[in-house]
Amino acid sequence: MLNVVTVNTNPYEGQKPGTSGLRKKVKVFLQENYTENFIQSILDANKDSIAGSTLVVGGDGRYLVKEVVDKIIKICAANGVAKLLVGQNGILSTPAVSCIIRKYKTLGGIVLTASHNPGGINNDFGIKFNCSNGGPAPDNTTNEIYSLTTRIKQYKIVPDLVCAVNEIGTQTFTVEDRQFVVEVIDPVKDYVDYMKEIFDFPKIKTLIQGSEQRAPFKMLIDCMSGVTGPYVKRIFISELGAPEDNVIRATPLEDFGGAHPDPNLTYAADLVTAVKNGDYDFGAAFDGDGDRNMIIGRDAFFVSPSDSLAVLAENALCVPYFSKHGVRGFARSMPTAAAVDRVAAKHGKEMFEVPTGWKYFGNLMDAGRLSLCGEESFGTGSDHVREKDGVWAALAWLSVLAASGRSVQGTLEAHWAQYGRNYFTRYDYEECASDPCNEMMQALEKKITAPGFVGSSYSSGNKTYVVKLADNFSYMDPIDKSVAMKQGLRIIFEDGSRIVLRLSGTGSSGATVRLYIDSYEATDVRGDAQEMLRPLIEVALDISQLRQYTRRDAPTVIT
Repeated sequence: MLNVVTVNTNPYEGQKPGTSGLRKKVKVFLQENYTENFIQSILDANKDSIAGSTLVVGGDGRYLVKEVVDKIIKICAANGVAKLLVGQNGILSTPAVSCIIRKYKTLGGIVLTASHNPGGINNDFGIKFNCSNGGPAPDNTTNEIYSLTTRIKQYKIVPDLVCAVNEIGTQTFTVEDRQFVVEVIDPVKDYVDYMKEIFDFPKIKTLIQGSEQRAPFKMLIDCMSGVTGPYVKRIFISELGAPEDNVIRATPLEDFGGAHPDPNLTYAADLVTAVKNGDYDFGAAFDGDGDRNMIIGRDAFFVSPSDSLAVLAENALCVPYFSKHGVRGFARSMPTAAAVDRVAAKHGKEMFEVPTGWKYFGNLMDAGRLSLCGEESFGTGSDHVREKDGVWAALAWLSVLAASGRSVQGTLEAHWAQYGRNYFTRYDYEECASDPCNEMMQALEKKITAPGFVGSSYSSGNKTYVVKLADNFSYMDPIDKSVAMKQGLRIIFEDGSRIVLRLSGTGSSGATVRLYIDSYEATDVRGDAQEMLRPLIEVALDISQLRQYTRRDAPTVIT
Protein backbone atom coordinates (compact mmCIF):
# COMPACT_ATOMS: atom_id res chain seq x y z
CA MET A 1 0.00 0.00 0.00
CA LEU A 2 1.30 3.43 -0.96
CA ASN A 3 0.87 6.54 1.17
CA VAL A 4 -0.11 10.07 0.20
CA VAL A 5 2.25 12.81 1.36
CA THR A 6 1.20 16.45 1.67
CA VAL A 7 4.03 18.87 0.80
CA ASN A 8 4.04 22.50 1.88
CA THR A 9 4.84 24.92 -0.91
CA ASN A 10 4.75 28.60 -1.87
CA PRO A 11 3.26 30.23 -4.98
CA TYR A 12 5.36 31.33 -7.93
CA GLU A 13 4.52 34.49 -9.82
CA GLY A 14 3.60 34.28 -13.48
CA GLN A 15 2.00 30.84 -13.78
CA LYS A 16 -0.72 32.27 -16.01
CA PRO A 17 -1.56 30.02 -18.97
CA GLY A 18 -1.25 31.78 -22.33
CA THR A 19 -3.07 31.05 -25.59
CA SER A 20 -2.49 27.33 -25.09
CA GLY A 21 -1.11 26.50 -21.66
CA LEU A 22 1.81 27.55 -19.49
CA ARG A 23 5.06 27.93 -21.43
CA LYS A 24 8.36 28.84 -19.85
CA LYS A 25 12.02 27.94 -20.14
CA VAL A 26 12.91 24.43 -18.94
CA LYS A 27 14.98 25.89 -16.12
CA VAL A 28 11.89 27.70 -14.79
CA PHE A 29 10.02 24.39 -14.59
CA LEU A 30 13.02 22.85 -12.81
CA GLN A 31 12.61 25.17 -9.82
CA GLU A 32 11.60 23.43 -6.61
CA ASN A 33 7.85 22.66 -6.62
CA TYR A 34 7.22 24.87 -9.70
CA THR A 35 5.86 22.04 -11.83
CA GLU A 36 4.11 20.36 -8.88
CA ASN A 37 2.29 23.61 -8.03
CA PHE A 38 0.90 23.94 -11.52
CA ILE A 39 -0.20 20.29 -11.80
CA GLN A 40 -1.93 20.49 -8.42
CA SER A 41 -3.70 23.68 -9.53
CA ILE A 42 -4.95 21.95 -12.70
CA LEU A 43 -6.45 19.15 -10.61
CA ASP A 44 -7.92 21.56 -8.04
CA ALA A 45 -9.55 23.61 -10.81
CA ASN A 46 -11.59 20.49 -11.65
CA LYS A 47 -12.90 20.44 -8.06
CA ASP A 48 -15.02 17.40 -7.13
CA SER A 49 -14.88 15.99 -10.67
CA ILE A 50 -11.28 14.86 -10.19
CA ALA A 51 -12.12 12.08 -7.70
CA GLY A 52 -12.66 8.82 -9.59
CA SER A 53 -11.88 10.42 -12.94
CA THR A 54 -9.84 9.25 -15.93
CA LEU A 55 -7.26 11.56 -17.52
CA VAL A 56 -5.03 11.30 -20.61
CA VAL A 57 -1.34 12.20 -20.24
CA GLY A 58 1.29 12.63 -22.93
CA GLY A 59 3.52 15.08 -24.71
CA ASP A 60 5.69 15.91 -27.67
CA GLY A 61 8.85 14.13 -26.50
CA ARG A 62 10.79 17.29 -25.72
CA TYR A 63 13.28 17.58 -22.87
CA LEU A 64 11.62 17.05 -19.45
CA VAL A 65 8.51 15.22 -20.71
CA LYS A 66 9.39 11.88 -19.07
CA GLU A 67 10.22 13.49 -15.73
CA VAL A 68 7.00 15.52 -15.68
CA VAL A 69 4.90 12.49 -16.69
CA ASP A 70 6.30 10.77 -13.59
CA LYS A 71 5.31 13.73 -11.41
CA ILE A 72 1.81 13.83 -12.93
CA ILE A 73 1.32 10.12 -12.20
CA LYS A 74 2.37 10.57 -8.56
CA ILE A 75 0.25 13.71 -8.02
CA CYS A 76 -2.84 12.29 -9.76
CA ALA A 77 -2.58 9.16 -7.59
CA ALA A 78 -2.58 11.34 -4.48
CA ASN A 79 -5.58 13.40 -5.56
CA GLY A 80 -8.04 10.58 -6.14
CA VAL A 81 -7.80 10.19 -9.93
CA ALA A 82 -8.89 6.62 -10.71
CA LYS A 83 -7.08 6.02 -14.00
CA LEU A 84 -4.54 7.53 -16.35
CA LEU A 85 -4.12 6.73 -20.05
CA VAL A 86 -0.45 7.51 -20.68
CA GLY A 87 1.26 7.43 -24.05
CA GLN A 88 4.17 4.97 -24.21
CA ASN A 89 7.38 6.79 -23.21
CA GLY A 90 5.20 9.81 -22.46
CA ILE A 91 4.60 10.37 -26.20
CA LEU A 92 1.27 11.64 -27.57
CA SER A 93 0.71 14.23 -30.28
CA THR A 94 -1.64 17.05 -29.32
CA PRO A 95 -4.36 15.95 -31.81
CA ALA A 96 -3.96 12.36 -30.59
CA VAL A 97 -4.62 13.52 -27.01
CA SER A 98 -7.84 15.15 -28.20
CA CYS A 99 -8.82 12.01 -30.12
CA ILE A 100 -8.24 9.76 -27.08
CA ILE A 101 -10.08 12.07 -24.65
CA ARG A 102 -13.11 12.00 -26.94
CA LYS A 103 -12.95 8.29 -27.77
CA TYR A 104 -12.74 7.13 -24.15
CA LYS A 105 -14.87 9.98 -22.73
CA THR A 106 -12.32 11.02 -20.12
CA LEU A 107 -12.51 14.08 -17.88
CA GLY A 108 -9.70 15.62 -19.89
CA GLY A 109 -5.98 15.42 -20.46
CA ILE A 110 -2.69 17.00 -19.44
CA VAL A 111 -0.55 17.77 -22.50
CA LEU A 112 3.18 18.38 -22.13
CA THR A 113 4.25 20.58 -25.01
CA ALA A 114 5.52 23.97 -26.00
CA SER A 115 4.24 23.22 -29.53
CA HIS A 116 6.42 24.89 -32.17
CA ASN A 117 8.90 26.39 -29.67
CA PRO A 118 12.47 24.98 -29.49
CA GLY A 119 13.30 22.21 -27.02
CA GLY A 120 16.26 21.18 -24.89
CA ILE A 121 17.70 22.13 -21.50
CA ASN A 122 18.10 25.79 -22.52
CA ASN A 123 14.80 26.14 -24.33
CA ASP A 124 11.09 25.70 -23.73
CA PHE A 125 8.64 23.44 -21.95
CA GLY A 126 4.89 23.68 -21.51
CA ILE A 127 1.89 22.17 -19.74
CA LYS A 128 -1.73 22.62 -20.74
CA PHE A 129 -5.03 21.13 -19.72
CA ASN A 130 -7.56 19.88 -22.26
CA CYS A 131 -11.11 19.39 -21.07
CA SER A 132 -13.70 16.69 -21.75
CA ASN A 133 -14.48 17.80 -25.31
CA GLY A 134 -10.81 17.23 -26.17
CA GLY A 135 -10.04 20.90 -26.65
CA PRO A 136 -7.86 23.39 -24.78
CA ALA A 137 -9.41 24.59 -21.54
CA PRO A 138 -11.57 27.70 -21.98
CA ASP A 139 -10.72 31.05 -20.39
CA ASN A 140 -12.81 30.50 -17.27
CA THR A 141 -10.88 27.28 -16.51
CA THR A 142 -7.42 28.72 -17.22
CA ASN A 143 -8.30 31.77 -15.14
CA GLU A 144 -9.25 29.47 -12.26
CA ILE A 145 -6.00 27.50 -12.65
CA TYR A 146 -4.02 30.74 -12.54
CA SER A 147 -5.93 31.99 -9.50
CA LEU A 148 -5.13 28.76 -7.66
CA THR A 149 -1.41 29.07 -8.49
CA THR A 150 -1.31 32.48 -6.80
CA ARG A 151 -2.42 31.10 -3.44
CA ILE A 152 -1.33 27.46 -3.39
CA LYS A 153 0.06 26.30 -0.03
CA GLN A 154 0.23 22.51 -0.41
CA TYR A 155 0.25 19.76 -2.99
CA LYS A 156 -0.37 16.03 -2.59
CA ILE A 157 1.93 13.36 -3.98
CA VAL A 158 2.65 9.62 -3.71
CA PRO A 159 6.48 9.77 -3.75
CA ASP A 160 7.03 6.01 -3.54
CA LEU A 161 4.88 5.14 -6.56
CA VAL A 162 7.08 3.73 -9.33
CA CYS A 163 5.38 3.39 -12.72
CA ALA A 164 7.32 2.48 -15.86
CA VAL A 165 5.88 4.03 -19.02
CA ASN A 166 8.22 2.43 -21.53
CA GLU A 167 6.12 -0.74 -22.01
CA ILE A 168 2.48 -0.93 -23.18
CA GLY A 169 0.24 -2.46 -20.54
CA THR A 170 -1.80 -1.83 -17.40
CA GLN A 171 -0.38 -1.30 -13.92
CA THR A 172 -2.55 -1.22 -10.81
CA PHE A 173 -1.53 0.37 -7.50
CA THR A 174 -3.14 0.56 -4.08
CA VAL A 175 -2.96 4.11 -2.79
CA GLU A 176 -4.12 4.06 0.83
CA ASP A 177 -7.65 2.63 0.50
CA ARG A 178 -8.09 3.25 -3.25
CA GLN A 179 -7.12 1.55 -6.48
CA PHE A 180 -5.16 3.61 -8.98
CA VAL A 181 -4.64 2.37 -12.54
CA VAL A 182 -2.12 3.51 -15.14
CA GLU A 183 -2.67 2.15 -18.63
CA VAL A 184 0.30 2.76 -20.90
CA ILE A 185 -1.10 2.88 -24.44
CA ASP A 186 0.23 2.71 -27.97
CA PRO A 187 0.42 6.46 -28.72
CA VAL A 188 -0.36 5.95 -32.41
CA LYS A 189 -3.06 3.28 -32.73
CA ASP A 190 -6.24 5.16 -31.76
CA TYR A 191 -5.31 8.13 -33.90
CA VAL A 192 -4.44 6.04 -36.97
CA ASP A 193 -7.65 4.02 -36.62
CA TYR A 194 -9.58 7.30 -36.62
CA MET A 195 -7.79 8.64 -39.69
CA LYS A 196 -8.76 5.45 -41.53
CA GLU A 197 -12.42 6.20 -40.71
CA ILE A 198 -12.14 9.83 -41.85
CA PHE A 199 -10.24 9.35 -45.13
CA ASP A 200 -10.35 6.96 -48.07
CA PHE A 201 -6.96 5.35 -47.52
CA PRO A 202 -7.17 3.07 -50.61
CA LYS A 203 -7.75 6.13 -52.82
CA ILE A 204 -4.83 8.02 -51.28
CA LYS A 205 -2.68 4.89 -51.57
CA THR A 206 -3.44 4.68 -55.29
CA LEU A 207 -2.40 8.31 -55.69
CA ILE A 208 0.90 7.73 -53.88
CA GLN A 209 1.78 4.42 -55.52
CA GLY A 210 0.49 5.36 -58.96
CA SER A 211 -1.73 3.54 -61.42
CA GLU A 212 -2.05 2.94 -65.16
CA GLN A 213 -3.54 6.43 -65.43
CA ARG A 214 -1.09 8.30 -63.19
CA ALA A 215 2.57 8.11 -62.26
CA PRO A 216 3.41 7.63 -58.57
CA PHE A 217 2.90 10.79 -56.54
CA LYS A 218 6.20 11.70 -54.93
CA MET A 219 6.15 13.23 -51.46
CA LEU A 220 8.62 14.49 -48.89
CA ILE A 221 7.31 14.73 -45.34
CA ASP A 222 9.38 16.44 -42.65
CA CYS A 223 8.50 15.54 -39.04
CA MET A 224 11.08 18.07 -37.79
CA SER A 225 12.26 15.55 -35.13
CA GLY A 226 8.98 16.10 -33.32
CA VAL A 227 6.20 13.86 -32.13
CA THR A 228 4.65 13.13 -35.55
CA GLY A 229 7.42 10.75 -36.67
CA PRO A 230 5.76 7.54 -35.36
CA TYR A 231 2.35 8.66 -36.68
CA VAL A 232 3.72 9.55 -40.11
CA LYS A 233 5.65 6.28 -40.45
CA ARG A 234 2.60 4.21 -39.47
CA ILE A 235 0.25 6.12 -41.81
CA PHE A 236 2.30 7.04 -44.84
CA ILE A 237 4.76 4.15 -44.99
CA SER A 238 2.93 1.19 -43.37
CA GLU A 239 -0.65 2.02 -44.42
CA LEU A 240 -0.25 4.03 -47.62
CA GLY A 241 2.88 2.38 -49.02
CA ALA A 242 5.05 5.44 -49.48
CA PRO A 243 8.79 4.74 -49.80
CA GLU A 244 10.68 5.09 -46.53
CA ASP A 245 12.84 7.89 -47.89
CA ASN A 246 9.70 10.01 -48.37
CA VAL A 247 9.78 10.68 -44.62
CA ILE A 248 12.60 12.62 -42.95
CA ARG A 249 13.49 13.56 -39.37
CA ALA A 250 10.99 10.98 -38.10
CA THR A 251 12.59 10.16 -34.75
CA PRO A 252 11.32 12.36 -31.90
CA LEU A 253 14.28 14.05 -30.18
CA GLU A 254 14.32 15.87 -26.86
CA ASP A 255 15.87 18.96 -28.47
CA PHE A 256 14.36 18.46 -31.96
CA GLY A 257 17.88 17.96 -33.25
CA GLY A 258 18.77 21.51 -32.27
CA ALA A 259 16.26 22.86 -34.78
CA HIS A 260 13.22 25.09 -34.33
CA PRO A 261 10.22 22.76 -34.89
CA ASP A 262 7.96 25.35 -36.53
CA PRO A 263 6.72 24.41 -40.03
CA ASN A 264 7.22 27.63 -41.96
CA LEU A 265 9.42 28.79 -44.81
CA THR A 266 12.17 29.90 -42.42
CA TYR A 267 12.43 26.98 -40.01
CA ALA A 268 11.54 24.26 -42.53
CA ALA A 269 13.99 25.66 -45.09
CA ASP A 270 15.67 22.26 -45.57
CA LEU A 271 12.37 20.76 -46.74
CA VAL A 272 11.73 23.73 -49.04
CA THR A 273 15.20 23.36 -50.60
CA ALA A 274 14.85 19.58 -51.01
CA VAL A 275 11.46 19.89 -52.73
CA LYS A 276 12.68 22.74 -54.90
CA ASN A 277 15.74 20.81 -56.05
CA GLY A 278 14.18 17.34 -56.13
CA ASP A 279 11.53 15.44 -58.06
CA TYR A 280 8.68 15.89 -55.58
CA ASP A 281 5.01 16.64 -56.19
CA PHE A 282 4.17 17.45 -52.58
CA GLY A 283 5.89 18.47 -49.37
CA ALA A 284 4.58 18.72 -45.83
CA ALA A 285 6.10 19.63 -42.48
CA PHE A 286 4.68 19.35 -38.97
CA ASP A 287 5.65 21.07 -35.73
CA GLY A 288 6.91 19.66 -32.44
CA ASP A 289 3.55 18.46 -31.09
CA GLY A 290 1.89 17.70 -34.43
CA ASP A 291 -0.85 20.30 -34.55
CA ARG A 292 0.63 22.64 -37.19
CA ASN A 293 1.37 21.98 -40.84
CA MET A 294 2.95 23.54 -43.90
CA ILE A 295 2.00 22.38 -47.40
CA ILE A 296 4.12 23.00 -50.50
CA GLY A 297 3.86 21.74 -54.07
CA ARG A 298 6.31 20.94 -56.86
CA ASP A 299 9.21 23.41 -57.04
CA ALA A 300 8.36 24.36 -53.42
CA PHE A 301 5.19 26.21 -54.43
CA PHE A 302 4.02 27.61 -51.08
CA VAL A 303 0.43 27.29 -49.87
CA SER A 304 -0.39 29.96 -47.33
CA PRO A 305 -2.44 28.68 -44.37
CA SER A 306 -5.25 31.09 -45.31
CA ASP A 307 -5.40 29.62 -48.81
CA SER A 308 -5.05 26.07 -47.49
CA LEU A 309 -8.16 26.51 -45.34
CA ALA A 310 -10.11 27.98 -48.25
CA VAL A 311 -9.13 25.16 -50.64
CA LEU A 312 -10.07 22.46 -48.12
CA ALA A 313 -13.38 24.21 -47.46
CA GLU A 314 -14.16 24.37 -51.19
CA ASN A 315 -13.28 20.68 -51.64
CA ALA A 316 -14.46 19.31 -48.29
CA LEU A 317 -16.66 16.65 -49.87
CA CYS A 318 -13.53 14.94 -51.22
CA VAL A 319 -13.11 13.73 -47.62
CA PRO A 320 -15.52 10.87 -46.76
CA TYR A 321 -15.96 12.18 -43.20
CA PHE A 322 -17.65 15.32 -44.55
CA SER A 323 -19.71 13.37 -47.08
CA LYS A 324 -21.03 11.30 -44.19
CA HIS A 325 -21.49 13.99 -41.53
CA GLY A 326 -22.17 17.02 -43.72
CA VAL A 327 -20.42 20.37 -43.88
CA ARG A 328 -21.68 23.00 -41.48
CA GLY A 329 -19.99 26.33 -40.83
CA PHE A 330 -16.45 27.56 -41.39
CA ALA A 331 -14.29 29.67 -39.09
CA ARG A 332 -10.92 31.40 -38.97
CA SER A 333 -8.93 33.34 -36.43
CA MET A 334 -9.22 37.12 -36.78
CA PRO A 335 -5.68 37.66 -38.17
CA THR A 336 -6.22 35.00 -40.85
CA ALA A 337 -6.97 36.35 -44.33
CA ALA A 338 -10.57 36.12 -45.44
CA ALA A 339 -10.16 33.65 -48.33
CA VAL A 340 -12.43 31.09 -46.63
CA ASP A 341 -15.13 33.76 -46.13
CA ARG A 342 -15.70 33.80 -49.89
CA VAL A 343 -16.14 30.02 -49.95
CA ALA A 344 -18.63 30.23 -47.09
CA ALA A 345 -20.62 32.93 -48.89
CA LYS A 346 -20.77 30.93 -52.13
CA HIS A 347 -21.96 27.77 -50.39
CA GLY A 348 -24.33 29.49 -47.97
CA LYS A 349 -22.46 28.35 -44.84
CA GLU A 350 -22.10 30.18 -41.55
CA MET A 351 -18.78 31.99 -41.18
CA PHE A 352 -17.16 32.84 -37.85
CA GLU A 353 -14.22 35.13 -37.06
CA VAL A 354 -12.75 34.32 -33.64
CA PRO A 355 -9.73 35.39 -31.55
CA THR A 356 -6.43 33.56 -31.91
CA GLY A 357 -6.49 30.33 -29.90
CA TRP A 358 -8.00 26.99 -30.88
CA LYS A 359 -10.22 26.94 -27.79
CA TYR A 360 -12.49 29.52 -29.43
CA PHE A 361 -13.54 27.01 -32.09
CA GLY A 362 -14.61 24.35 -29.59
CA ASN A 363 -17.98 25.76 -28.51
CA LEU A 364 -19.00 26.24 -32.15
CA MET A 365 -18.06 22.63 -32.97
CA ASP A 366 -19.83 21.25 -29.89
CA ALA A 367 -22.94 23.18 -30.91
CA GLY A 368 -22.89 21.62 -34.38
CA ARG A 369 -22.26 24.91 -36.18
CA LEU A 370 -18.65 24.45 -37.31
CA SER A 371 -17.01 21.79 -39.46
CA LEU A 372 -13.73 23.26 -40.73
CA CYS A 373 -11.48 25.98 -39.34
CA GLY A 374 -7.98 27.35 -39.36
CA GLU A 375 -5.44 29.91 -38.23
CA GLU A 376 -2.80 31.71 -40.29
CA SER A 377 -0.19 30.31 -37.87
CA PHE A 378 -0.15 27.04 -39.87
CA GLY A 379 -3.07 25.48 -38.01
CA THR A 380 -5.85 23.67 -39.85
CA GLY A 381 -8.46 21.27 -38.53
CA SER A 382 -12.04 20.11 -38.35
CA ASP A 383 -14.59 18.91 -35.83
CA HIS A 384 -13.12 15.39 -35.87
CA VAL A 385 -11.15 16.49 -32.77
CA ARG A 386 -10.89 19.77 -30.85
CA GLU A 387 -7.32 20.63 -31.76
CA LYS A 388 -5.67 21.68 -34.97
CA ASP A 389 -4.17 18.64 -36.66
CA GLY A 390 -1.15 18.65 -38.95
CA VAL A 391 -1.26 15.06 -40.20
CA TRP A 392 -5.02 15.37 -40.81
CA ALA A 393 -4.37 18.47 -42.96
CA ALA A 394 -1.83 16.64 -45.13
CA LEU A 395 -4.24 13.72 -45.61
CA ALA A 396 -7.02 16.17 -46.48
CA TRP A 397 -4.81 17.77 -49.14
CA LEU A 398 -3.92 14.38 -50.59
CA SER A 399 -7.64 13.55 -50.70
CA VAL A 400 -8.31 16.70 -52.74
CA LEU A 401 -5.41 15.99 -55.10
CA ALA A 402 -6.45 12.36 -55.54
CA ALA A 403 -9.97 13.45 -56.47
CA SER A 404 -9.05 16.27 -58.84
CA GLY A 405 -5.90 14.99 -60.52
CA ARG A 406 -4.45 18.50 -60.30
CA SER A 407 -1.11 19.54 -58.86
CA VAL A 408 -0.86 21.65 -55.71
CA GLN A 409 -0.13 24.75 -57.78
CA GLY A 410 -2.89 23.91 -60.26
CA THR A 411 -5.35 23.55 -57.38
CA LEU A 412 -4.46 26.98 -56.00
CA GLU A 413 -4.55 28.68 -59.38
CA ALA A 414 -7.96 27.20 -60.15
CA HIS A 415 -9.20 28.41 -56.76
CA TRP A 416 -7.85 31.94 -57.31
CA ALA A 417 -9.39 32.06 -60.78
CA GLN A 418 -12.78 31.41 -59.21
CA TYR A 419 -12.51 33.45 -55.99
CA GLY A 420 -9.67 35.93 -56.41
CA ARG A 421 -6.71 35.95 -54.04
CA ASN A 422 -6.13 37.26 -50.53
CA TYR A 423 -2.43 38.13 -50.49
CA PHE A 424 -1.16 37.61 -46.96
CA THR A 425 2.03 37.88 -44.95
CA ARG A 426 3.03 37.78 -41.30
CA TYR A 427 6.09 39.43 -39.77
CA ASP A 428 7.26 37.96 -36.44
CA TYR A 429 9.59 39.88 -34.16
CA GLU A 430 10.61 37.28 -31.56
CA GLU A 431 11.94 37.76 -28.02
CA CYS A 432 11.72 41.54 -28.02
CA ALA A 433 11.94 43.58 -24.82
CA SER A 434 8.49 43.45 -23.23
CA ASP A 435 8.13 47.01 -21.91
CA PRO A 436 8.70 48.86 -25.22
CA CYS A 437 6.33 46.43 -26.98
CA ASN A 438 3.59 47.01 -24.45
CA GLU A 439 4.18 50.75 -24.80
CA MET A 440 3.90 50.43 -28.60
CA MET A 441 0.58 48.61 -28.37
CA GLN A 442 -0.83 51.19 -25.96
CA ALA A 443 0.32 54.09 -28.13
CA LEU A 444 -1.05 52.48 -31.28
CA GLU A 445 -4.42 51.73 -29.70
CA LYS A 446 -4.68 55.34 -28.54
CA LYS A 447 -3.76 56.52 -32.04
CA ILE A 448 -6.21 54.35 -34.00
CA THR A 449 -9.16 54.96 -31.66
CA ALA A 450 -8.68 58.74 -31.60
CA PRO A 451 -11.21 60.97 -33.44
CA GLY A 452 -10.20 61.52 -37.04
CA PHE A 453 -8.21 58.33 -37.55
CA VAL A 454 -11.12 56.67 -39.36
CA GLY A 455 -11.24 58.42 -42.72
CA SER A 456 -7.54 59.30 -42.74
CA SER A 457 -5.40 58.16 -45.67
CA TYR A 458 -1.91 56.71 -46.01
CA SER A 459 0.18 56.36 -49.15
CA SER A 460 3.15 54.27 -50.19
CA GLY A 461 4.44 53.66 -53.69
CA ASN A 462 1.48 54.00 -56.05
CA LYS A 463 -1.08 52.95 -53.43
CA THR A 464 -3.29 55.02 -51.15
CA TYR A 465 -5.27 53.44 -48.32
CA VAL A 466 -8.22 55.10 -46.58
CA VAL A 467 -9.10 53.90 -43.08
CA LYS A 468 -12.61 52.44 -42.82
CA LEU A 469 -12.48 50.90 -39.32
CA ALA A 470 -9.95 50.63 -36.49
CA ASP A 471 -10.33 48.89 -33.13
CA ASN A 472 -9.02 46.41 -30.59
CA PHE A 473 -10.84 43.24 -31.64
CA SER A 474 -13.33 41.76 -29.20
CA TYR A 475 -15.43 38.63 -29.56
CA MET A 476 -18.65 37.40 -28.01
CA ASP A 477 -19.03 33.62 -28.19
CA PRO A 478 -22.40 33.01 -29.89
CA ILE A 479 -22.93 29.86 -27.83
CA ASP A 480 -22.16 30.78 -24.22
CA LYS A 481 -22.07 34.59 -24.67
CA SER A 482 -18.63 34.84 -23.02
CA VAL A 483 -16.61 37.85 -24.16
CA ALA A 484 -12.90 38.02 -25.06
CA MET A 485 -11.55 41.58 -25.12
CA LYS A 486 -8.39 43.17 -26.52
CA GLN A 487 -7.56 40.40 -28.99
CA GLY A 488 -5.49 42.42 -31.46
CA LEU A 489 -5.35 45.88 -33.01
CA ARG A 490 -7.04 46.06 -36.41
CA ILE A 491 -6.92 48.70 -39.11
CA ILE A 492 -9.27 47.93 -41.99
CA PHE A 493 -9.17 50.04 -45.14
CA GLU A 494 -11.92 50.87 -47.60
CA ASP A 495 -10.58 48.41 -50.21
CA GLY A 496 -10.72 45.57 -47.65
CA SER A 497 -6.98 45.56 -46.96
CA ARG A 498 -6.03 45.01 -43.32
CA ILE A 499 -3.25 45.61 -40.84
CA VAL A 500 -3.37 43.59 -37.62
CA LEU A 501 -0.90 43.79 -34.73
CA ARG A 502 -0.77 41.41 -31.74
CA LEU A 503 1.51 40.40 -28.93
CA SER A 504 1.66 36.62 -29.12
CA GLY A 505 0.60 34.40 -26.21
CA THR A 506 2.71 31.37 -27.23
CA GLY A 507 6.22 32.57 -26.41
CA SER A 508 8.11 31.58 -23.29
CA SER A 509 10.14 34.74 -22.72
CA GLY A 510 10.14 38.38 -23.74
CA ALA A 511 7.53 39.59 -26.20
CA THR A 512 6.78 38.27 -29.68
CA VAL A 513 5.19 40.91 -31.89
CA ARG A 514 3.16 39.66 -34.84
CA LEU A 515 2.27 41.99 -37.70
CA TYR A 516 -0.29 40.66 -40.19
CA ILE A 517 -0.92 42.21 -43.61
CA ASP A 518 -3.52 41.11 -46.15
CA SER A 519 -5.08 42.52 -49.27
CA TYR A 520 -7.58 41.13 -51.78
CA GLU A 521 -7.09 41.10 -55.55
CA ALA A 522 -9.90 39.87 -57.81
CA THR A 523 -7.85 39.28 -60.98
CA ASP A 524 -4.13 39.96 -60.37
CA VAL A 525 -3.67 36.64 -58.59
CA ARG A 526 -0.24 35.33 -59.64
CA GLY A 527 2.02 37.94 -58.10
CA ASP A 528 4.61 37.54 -55.37
CA ALA A 529 2.97 38.21 -52.01
CA GLN A 530 5.83 40.28 -50.60
CA GLU A 531 5.92 42.49 -53.70
CA MET A 532 2.16 42.89 -53.89
CA LEU A 533 1.95 43.82 -50.21
CA ARG A 534 5.06 46.02 -50.00
CA PRO A 535 3.18 49.37 -50.01
CA LEU A 536 0.84 48.20 -47.24
CA ILE A 537 3.75 46.79 -45.22
CA GLU A 538 5.46 50.18 -45.32
CA VAL A 539 2.23 51.88 -44.21
CA ALA A 540 1.93 49.42 -41.32
CA LEU A 541 5.51 49.98 -40.17
CA ASP A 542 4.99 53.74 -40.36
CA ILE A 543 1.69 53.81 -38.43
CA SER A 544 2.89 51.42 -35.73
CA GLN A 545 6.46 52.76 -35.42
CA LEU A 546 7.34 49.09 -35.00
CA ARG A 547 10.98 49.46 -36.03
CA GLN A 548 11.56 52.17 -33.44
CA TYR A 549 9.89 50.36 -30.55
CA THR A 550 11.43 46.93 -31.23
CA ARG A 551 14.78 48.33 -32.39
CA ARG A 552 14.65 45.75 -35.17
CA ASP A 553 15.27 46.60 -38.82
CA ALA A 554 13.76 43.30 -39.96
CA PRO A 555 11.51 40.58 -38.53
CA THR A 556 12.85 37.28 -37.20
CA VAL A 557 10.51 35.33 -39.48
CA ILE A 558 8.45 36.26 -42.53
CA THR A 559 5.63 33.96 -43.64
